Amino acid sequence: MLNRVAVLSDIHGVLPALEAVLAEPDVSAADHIVLTGDITAGPQPAQVLDLLTSLGDRVIWISGNADRELLEYRWGQRDTIPDPIAPWAAEQLREDHLDLLSSLPRSLSLSVNGLGKVLFCHATPRDDEEVVLVDSRLDRWKDVFDGLDTDIRTVVCGHTHMPFVRLAHGRLVINPGSIGMPYGRTGAHWALLGPGVELRTTHFDLQAAATQLNQDSSYPDITEWADYFLHARATDADALTAFAPRDGRDHNP
Repeated sequence: MLNRVAVLSDIHGVLPALEAVLAEPDVSAADHIVLTGDITAGPQPAQVLDLLTSLGDRVIWISGNADRELLEYRWGQRDTIPDPIAPWAAEQLREDHLDLLSSLPRSLSLSVNGLGKVLFCHATPRDDEEVVLVDSRLDRWKDVFDGLDTDIRTVVCGHTHMPFVRLAHGRLVINPGSIGMPYGRTGAHWALLGPGVELRTTHFDLQAAATQLNQDSSYPDITEWADYFLHARATDADALTAFAPRDGRDHNP
């Protein structure tokens, strides 16, 4: 039974945002740091992986759809990736990075004080790019939870880059938001579990981070990328409008 777990999701290869969160006292003191996927697809993929691996067994890894897509691209299983930065990011990874990403599970469960058995995944327990939102209908959540063990009372997921906590069919659902590509408001968003749930935001110097990205990343469009994502130019309303049709609501009124 773990007392405190820090959950970091959707880092997307943004080193200064990750460094700011890792410097938080509650992250340093946590029993474990759980990464719920989409770790690498961004402007500093190798640097992010090297920092996280240096933390050793404190870090518990889960793969996201973007991590899978980078592997598939490098392995010649796909010619394109929808995210424009992803093909470039895939080429920055060393063989040891590819070996690490290929070994990651799609989900795992841990027992956390106050929350019981917690399932951690990227998008949903059954799929790494399925969309569920804070306002997804209960029938959608019923489908998503189908087949889960009854003793799992808490589910932690990422993928949509917007933090929320809600109940669905008696299970607590937590999305910590995104470390590196936030929607709706600036800062690096994460969650602290045990014995309750705390959604946290770590603020850092956005201009200094943009400068660091411009100096360290060879991605051709890094200036525009950094401005858009570090400053959260996509609002939560924009993101919800884009994601909403993908949670099946249009087909099941």
